[in-house]
Amino acid sequence: MNLLTTCVALVIACTCLSACSSQRADDPPQGLDFDELPRPADVALPERETYTARDGARLHYRKYSANSRTWLILIHGSATDSVYLYPLAQSLAESAAANVITPDLRGHGPSPDVRGDIDYIDQLEDDLADLIAHLRDGAARGGEIVVGGHSSGAGLALRFGGSVYGDRAAGYLLLAPYLGHDAPTTRSHSGGWAQPNLTRIIPIAMANTAGIRWFNGVGVLRFNMPPAQRTGRETLSYSYRLMKGFGPADYASDFAAIDAPVLLLAGSDDEAFRSRRYKPAIEPHNAAVDVDIVQGASHLGLVASDEAAERAAHWLAEPGSLNDDEEDSRR
Repeated sequence: MNLLTTCVALVIACTCLSACSSQRADDPPQGLDFDELPRPADVALPERETYTARDGARLHYRKYSANSRTWLILIHGSATDSVYLYPLAQSLAESAAANVITPDLRGHGPSPDVRGDIDYIDQLEDDLADLIAHLRDGAARGGEIVVGGHSSGAGLALRFGGSVYGDRAAGYLLLAPYLGHDAPTTRSHSGGWAQPNLTRIIPIAMANTAGIRWFNGVGVLRFNMPPAQRTGRETLSYSYRLMKGFGPADYASDFAAIDAPVLLLAGSDDEAFRSRRYKPAIEPHNAAVDVDIVQGASHLGLVASDEAAERAAHWLAEPGSLNDDEEDSRR
């Protein structure tokens, strides 16, 4: 390691350490309306099942079974786990629109190995590819797999679609997707939900540009979840690498790379994102994306909305909406 690299690393380390005492969150807005979500008892949910990722880690998911050859992987948003997605997952399964898989992403859920962190920025994409391979080796053999998600989970689905794995899905279902902190759709601090520590993020990003990854495990992002909504399953702080990996790499290039049907649903009353800006932001990069606004739905209320469930079910079941010639051998 040369002297310049050492000096840069020391400066970044000092900046990150000083941020511990100097960072003070501004008074955040109200944040998200959690009252829009029902609070199910865990006993009402499908039992968690496991699959093995390429690094040997045992990761978890819930399965909502349906009489359908379509399988939807529905990814939860930031700070949460798969539980809150149950109204939408259950509705889609009961209508036979799709079997629904709701994973607890690495670093999340009741008992992750390391909460709020991953090993490298692209690891969540690799985990999703391993989940798809697991499903194709079992119950989903011969079926169509759709990748979808809500909020940051939809951003991760978009990232997956723009990656080397993008052709492993027959379609993408994006619910109020996070397109990046600087996207025209994103409100300031996601409407008070996210509290980034810029005095850490900026020097760590500079270090990554220089090829230095030493500080990627440092915590840089916190979430404004009301204490009354906390259950012990929440993940209120993210490392730099989890923050970077849990969302699109670049929404414009990710959308441009997707050659599969995409349905985007957003609520007209979303507190985190500007729903009316999705279409003009996306259309120059992929005009085929179907953008639909659900009137009266908030950010979290979207996943509990009967109208959103009906629109998603219709899209999943509509003849020709998904690729009929998807290769069963894809891994």
